[in-house]
Amino acid sequence: MSGVVATASNRLAGAPAGLLEPETRPTLAEARQWCKALADSHYENFHVATTLLPARLRPHFHAVYAFCRVSDDLGDEVPDRALASELLRTWREMLVECYEEPAASRHPVYVALRESIVACDLPMEPFSNLIRAFDQDQVKTRFESLAELEAYSADSANPVGRLVLMLCGYRDPELFALSDETCTGLQLANFWQDVQEDLLERDRVYLPQDRMAAHGVTEATLRAGVSTPEYTALLKEMVADGRARLMRGVPLIDRVDRELAGTLRLFSAGGLAILRGIERIGYRTLEHRPEVSRGEKLALLLGAALGKVGIHQGSRGLR
Repeated sequence: MSGVVATASNRLAGAPAGLLEPETRPTLAEARQWCKALADSHYENFHVATTLLPARLRPHFHAVYAFCRVSDDLGDEVPDRALASELLRTWREMLVECYEEPAASRHPVYVALRESIVACDLPMEPFSNLIRAFDQDQVKTRFESLAELEAYSADSANPVGRLVLMLCGYRDPELFALSDETCTGLQLANFWQDVQEDLLERDRVYLPQDRMAAHGVTEATLRAGVSTPEYTALLKEMVADGRARLMRGVPLIDRVDRELAGTLRLFSAGGLAILRGIERIGYRTLEHRPEVSRGEKLALLLGAALGKVGIHQGSRGLR
């Protein structure tokens, strides 16, 4: 971001340099370009997924993604958790400003997001819930049960799916519920592939404590980096749970328009591909990070693209 000076007057002082506010308010075009560049540089599949959508919607998706990305980075890329919490509080104040005093917003995320808020009538709650989840990450690093993880996902993952639906004009509570299943399942799939990394690099354990105890798995097991029979049995159970959640969300694909269906299919299929990757390595995610093969990625993208051009894919082939 050009024109940024890391001084005490910068409201995000202490954040990674690329996240700071510019000295002057960017134009809408500049803000949208900043958000697009951030999205394109961080998540290849997101870039592909947005190309499946009508051009008029892409800037809104980029703005929402940029909000999520910066929020996540403020929580995860600042080593001092007290400072991270302070930055997230400031980020929330900037969100409120975006709704109540939009002319005062200088951060490109909020300049771009304001246009999406107005054009798509987006409420503040999903954005606020996401910030709350990232703030919670600074103090809560263990989860007693799957129910606790579900409550966490209600703030950390599900708002994203609901925002995607709202960007495309959908407000049906039944569709929101299906989206919640997909988003929670996708988040859990990502947790199960990164168990040791989350522990060693972030001191976070997302495996439910009660299920760990039931299987005889301890944090010492995780730190040792050897997938014991007890650990693989636990992961097998967690993978089955994640697949069930993703499959419960699959009917959403058949209840939206073709262009959005392609994007949703890509994300659901991606989550299921992660789970298949875990299965392929015998659930031994302490030694190996499961990967989605190049062939699988191409198949996922082809399936989504075929849906866009009218060769109906719907929910077929997902498992």
